Parts: sequence; C-alpha cells; structure tokens
Amino acid sequence: MILPRPSGASRTNRSGPNQTNRIGHSGSNRSGHKRINGIVILSEAPRISLPPHSPSSRPEAANLPPQWRDPRISLLLLLVLLLPVPATAQKSGSTSPVTGQTIYTLTQQFLNVAPKRFNGSPGHLAAENFIKDHFKPEAAKGNFETDQFTANTPAGPQTLRNYIVRFPGKKDGIIVLASHYETNFPLKDINFVGANDGACTTALLIQLGAYFRAHPPTGYSIWLVFDDGEESVSGTWSDADSLYGTRHLAAKWYADGTLAHVKAFLLADMIGDKDLNIDKDDQSTPWLEDLLAVAAKNTGHSGNIFKYPAQGLGDDHIPFKKRGVPVLDLIDIDYGPHTASTPDGYHHTAQDTIDKISPKSLQIAADLFLETIRLINQRP
Repeated sequence: MILPRPSGASRTNRSGPNQTNRIGHSGSNRSGHKRINGIVILSEAPRISLPPHSPSSRPEAANLPPQWRDPRISLLLLLVLLLPVPATAQKSGSTSPVTGQTIYTLTQQFLNVAPKRFNGSPGHLAAENFIKDHFKPEAAKGNFETDQFTANTPAGPQTLRNYIVRFPGKKDGIIVLASHYETNFPLKDINFVGANDGACTTALLIQLGAYFRAHPPTGYSIWLVFDDGEESVSGTWSDADSLYGTRHLAAKWYADGTLAHVKAFLLADMIGDKDLNIDKDDQSTPWLEDLLAVAAKNTGHSGNIFKYPAQGLGDDHIPFKKRGVPVLDLIDIDYGPHTASTPDGYHHTAQDTIDKISPKSLQIAADLFLETIRLINQRP
C-alpha cells in the first residue's frame, strides 16, 4: 500500500522487553519544584513554625474534643492542608471525546462485515455500505457525496468510489481527514483483511465523524475522505498504478476550485500498531509536522511520534502535495517483527489481523488528530 522502502531505509523492530513507557512526561517549574502529570511536587518539606502547645491559654482550643488537642493531630491536619493539588489538567486519552476502545470495536465490526475488500469484490461493496450506513444524517442534509469514477488498471477498467463527508465550520477553509478503505488487490487469494492497513483508520474516521456530528466544527470545515484504490493493482507500485482515488480527487478538486480552500490534508494510515510510533515522513509539510509535535506534547504522546524517519513514502497525501496542499501523513510503517518469512513484518500479510492492533494506539491516534485540528484552527 506504500512505495517499498529504498535500500538502507529499513529499521529494526521496535517491540521487545526493553521498550520504555512513552505516555506521560515530567518537567520543572520556575520555583524549582517538579511537576509530574500536572501534580506539583515540593522539592523539600515546608518549614513550619508552630507555637508551643498551650490549649488552656486559647479559649477556642479548650472547646475542642480531647482527641483534637493532641499536637500530633494538629500537625497531621496541617500537612493534609499542604498536600499538593493538581494543576490545570493536561489533555489525555482518558478524557478524549473519541475513545480508542470504541474505534477498536468498530474496526472489529467492519472486519466482520467486509474482511476482504479488494476492488470489485462483494466485500468491497459491503465496506462501502458500512461507511454509508454510518453517515445517513449527513446524507439527509446533502453533506455526503459519492465520487464514482472509472480507473484504467493493469487488471482492466475498475469502477471505484471515494466517499466525502462534510461537516461545515465557521471559518472559510477546509481540513481534510483521509483514509483508504479497500484491501490489496494482488492479495485477493489469501486471507488478507488489513486490520491495520485500511480497516482501523476507516473506523477512526467514522468515529471522528460521530464526534463532529455532535460537536460541529467552530473553525474550518472538516471533510472526511474515504478513498478507494490506494493500493497497486498489479502488485508493483508505480505512479500510474497506485493512489487511484486520491489522484482522481485531487485533480477534480483542482479543476473545480475546491483545492484552493483546503488548508491541510491529514492522512491516517497504519496507526493501530500495538507498538505505535508515528514516523517523521519527509513528504509531509514541515509546519504540519511541527504542529503534530506540539499536539503530541499537549496530549502526552510525545513518545509515540518521530522516533524514526520515513523517506520516499508513496501514500495518499502525495497527489495533494503535488498540487500545493499542506499535507501530513500519520503512519507507522514498521509493523510487526521482521523475519525471513515476513521481511516487512505484518504489512501485506495474512497476519495483519485485529489482534495486532490495540485500543491504546487508536486512542493515541484520535488524540493526535483532534489536537492537530485544534492547533491548525489557531493559526493566523
């Protein structure tokens, strides 16, 4: 589904017992006290001067029950009052309006309905119906579009369909969130279901759509794009045999003027990996990568991005990049262990199944998308 990595660009598998916990961070404030997960920790115990204990000399003390007159109880109460209290809460996955568990459950439902979704198959049609069924309210408002076209492929002409869901905002401009939904055509004869490669990102977009239905955008409009024909049909990736849906859509939007209103194109691809680390894609727009880094910091997920570079990726953001649109590919191409039988890990194998992805990773992805959208809207 992506251009094979050039020689020298492969990376060692990151899973294993030495992997560190990437969630959360710590730092110091100006007072010298540490702040951990929003809790201020005093660097040293406060120095407190207490008057000599003489309850008989204080009328209010004389009225206290005997057990409250004990100086040890008084000191304990004082220490309780001095316990640190949480600072302003930092955004985290636990408070996200879109949950990783919900995305994971929807991924399973999608796979149950349409496990094999290669072009022209019954599963491909079932996948399309699954997507349409989740956006009936938008269809009723005229905000759901079927973009059907015919692609000339090495296997002959194929009828493909992109689906566009619009959530109108208050500002003039569009943020596009995209994912492909089909599976690899050359793998149609094996049990390839693409849990990480197409299924979980489709579920992610559906859940983000549910969020924007309940919370209409107050900034730029949000358009969801479920694109078709991302994979090579022949099995040999080339500019002519790949990215059919986004090449068609970028050209169409360029011709009708839509592209001039797109402020950012954000792509979700292979972001369910249990060992999630979003690659630093050299094809993505630098200022959007900078915003993603800020989004990761704000949500406590800095440890899940940019550990590794990705060079020369062919993915659905490329047709839009070529036409001048700012693009960001959120992808983790290092998926599963690299062995003699699976040199590319689980990618494009029958092992790309639901048990290889996790709600935790899907939560991270949802957090990053929502926070990146918020940050884009804050730009002048």
